[in-house]
Formats: sequence, structure tokens, C-alpha cells
Amino acid sequence: MRRARRSLAAGLLTATLLTGCADTAGLDGDLVDDWAALAAPGPFVPPVGVCQVADFADVVRPTTVEPVDCGLPHRVETAHVGTFAPTVTALPAVDSSPMRAAFAECDTRTSAYVGDEWRAGRLRLGVALPSTVGWAGGARWYRCDVTEVDTVERSGRTVLRSGSLRDALKAASPLRLGCQNARTGPELGVQAVTPADCAKAHNAEFVGVWKAPDTPYPAKPADWAPVHTGCWSVLARYAGLPADSYLRFRTDLVVRPPGQGRWKAGDRGVRCYLWLSDRTVTRSLKGAGPKTLPIRTR
Repeated sequence: MRRARRSLAAGLLTATLLTGCADTAGLDGDLVDDWAALAAPGPFVPPVGVCQVADFADVVRPTTVEPVDCGLPHRVETAHVGTFAPTVTALPAVDSSPMRAAFAECDTRTSAYVGDEWRAGRLRLGVALPSTVGWAGGARWYRCDVTEVDTVERSGRTVLRSGSLRDALKAASPLRLGCQNARTGPELGVQAVTPADCAKAHNAEFVGVWKAPDTPYPAKPADWAPVHTGCWSVLARYAGLPADSYLRFRTDLVVRPPGQGRWKAGDRGVRCYLWLSDRTVTRSLKGAGPKTLPIRTR
């Protein structure tokens, strides 16, 4: 009897365990149908926040993408990757509406990435697209690449740098544009501006950026009038001056718009500089006011 009772108890325990196993989700005896399906292969999408040793290229091919840690020497950093609208069915031309919209998105996202208006630093923004083969394979992204340059003048070259540009302009930084020396030449106006120590004699200063409306690139002198007016307003706010008809008698102005090609691609940011054509100073003129910048009578 004792042996019979033990056999009965063992049978009941085995039945209970088997019942419990039968109630466990996924253990239905089929070892195949419970595996998650593999994701369908899709087009290559570049990562954000990574750096590249190679210089900026406006066409990205997967075979040329070689990301490195941003602490290592590199030339390009990706601040954002966006996606074209479904209505964009063909690879956008440089001067197309979708491309201008892409640049506008990159403009905003890159400024947020570096911590301030990116044009306030020695930086350049470029928008890279997939290759024609990538587009045909379903790629619909655009990549926002930011680089450090040795000067923001048109002769500027990419710098091989170490360290990420994320939040690089949130505080004081050697990247920031500040006091400058404006150099004149045989041609009318300023030929170049170069960084200067504010505590030493200099004759110019970066005052900010004016965003032009979405209009054609200025073709004749009269077309530049709104650009200069916009920069005068930026200068007045920066230097603490009244934006009246006497402003132009207090100081001069240097305007640095993007090139015609960048303008067509959507870049509307104009760098504005205060320029003292008649003297030098040894301080920043931010908030200087009318006493420091009086109306010149000659």
C-alpha cells in the first residue's frame, strides 16, 4: 500500500508539472513559429553624432562611410539626418524646393547641436545626399554635416580636429567669432576679416547673423540694399545703438553673405560685422552705446 501511495503521489506531481508547462506562453511544442521575424533589409541610413576622417562630400556612398570616434582626428561630424517627404520622388536638384527645405532643417538642427547659431563660429554646414544608386534602392535621407574651418571667409579650409562639436558654442570657445581685423585693398570695401584679440588694437567685430527671406540671389547693387538694412539692424542691437538714420555715421558695416551656390541651395544666413574704418579699439563693442560710438562729423 505504501508503495502504491508513493506511485500515485508521483503521478499527480508529474501531471501538475506538465499542466503548468502547457499553460506557459510560447511552449507549444513548435520550435519554429515563435521566433520573431527578421526585419526586411532596407537602404543604408547614416548614423548621427559620428565623425568621419574624409572631408565633406555632397554624395554619400556606404562604401565611403568610415565613422571614427569624435575624440580622434576627423574632418566631418554629422549633426542630424533627416528624411525627404514622400512626395519627393526624384533625387532633388541643388536649387530645388525640397533641397532648400532640407537645408532649413539642417540649419536649425545644427545650431541646436552645437549650442548656438552655427554661423557664430568658424563652422561650415553641408547637406549630403544618397547616391543615385542609393536613391533607386529606397534611400530618402539627407545628412547634415558640420565642419570646422580655419576662416569663415570664402577661402576657408576644413580643419582636422579632435573632439565633438556637440555644444561647442554653448559657452566661450576659440571657435566663436568675435573681434576681428578688417583688411582693405585696392578694390572698394573690406577684402578680408581675420580674428583678433579684443584686448589688442582691432577695427572690426562680428555682431550676428541676419536671415534673408527666400528670394533670388541679389543680381545688381540695388538688390543688396535689404541685406545691408538687415545687418544694420543686427549691428544696432549688438552695440546698443539706436537704429535710426544716424547709425551709419557712427560706424561702418561689413556684410558676408553665403555664395551664390549656397544661396540657391537654401543658405540665407548673412554674417554681419561692425567695422571702424577710421580707428581701432582695444575692447569689445558689444553694448558699447552711443557714447563709445558717437556720430562722426567727418
